[in-house]
Amino acid sequence: MKKQTRSILLCLFMMTGIVISSCQKEATKAEPPPSEIPQQVQDLIKSRGFSTENVRNYNGGYLIEGDIFLDAETLAAETSTPNLRIAEVEQYRTNNLVRNLPRVIKIKVVNLGNAFIQGTDLAISRYNALGLSLTFQRVTSGSANITIRGFYEGPSGGFITLGYAGFPTSGGNPYNSISMNTHPQAYGANPNVDYVGSVIQHELGHCIGFRHTDYMNRAYSCGSSGAGNEGAGSIGAVHIPGTPTGPDAGSWMLACSNGGNRTFNTNDKVALNYLY
Repeated sequence: MKKQTRSILLCLFMMTGIVISSCQKEATKAEPPPSEIPQQVQDLIKSRGFSTENVRNYNGGYLIEGDIFLDAETLAAETSTPNLRIAEVEQYRTNNLVRNLPRVIKIKVVNLGNAFIQGTDLAISRYNALGLSLTFQRVTSGSANITIRGFYEGPSGGFITLGYAGFPTSGGNPYNSISMNTHPQAYGANPNVDYVGSVIQHELGHCIGFRHTDYMNRAYSCGSSGAGNEGAGSIGAVHIPGTPTGPDAGSWMLACSNGGNRTFNTNDKVALNYLY
């Protein structure tokens, strides 16, 4: 997910047990030139269903589309799952989903401030209010299915990563972590709980198998600088029946943030109820 302002642009990203998701704004390091990414790696990224535009090295893997992380294991994994749909502007899911329902997903927030804890509680309450077979619970001790941690990174290339997470594993588990940016230019010195909660809500969407609503043309929410089709590839971009084929401005899974409070719209609820 991304956000754009007049002075600074923002973004976000996802991934599966095969990938990760994130959101960015501007970084302390400039994005590496395309020549630093071997063509073989770019070919693998494309085969997994993602754009190779503005790929950069990141934490031992590759950050793509401003809000998706791919590690070496993900790139090397073979899959025979076919592509089921070329995106228009509907709701889309990955091939892998969370299984063994009904199920309670435990979430732990580690070493983050009160706004991130409250934001997590807000995101959880919004999901749980839908009455799905998949519910969330924040825990303060013991094991968790998803751990939310902080990272610190400034703007890069006109965008700032607000947070990143991933897609469900092939074993039917949610992606196990969400990373939230603690740099002041991400959420400010006094983060707004609604804003933080909206980003966590988005990243949880990735963790349970949702792709960006506008993945076929990210310019819809990111502006011309974020334009591009993320592709379907082996990760999957499966259309969710009952969701629209036209632009859906309010969706919680738009690629770029609007910088404020964004929650589920009517079509988001249709998609969530269809899957869970």
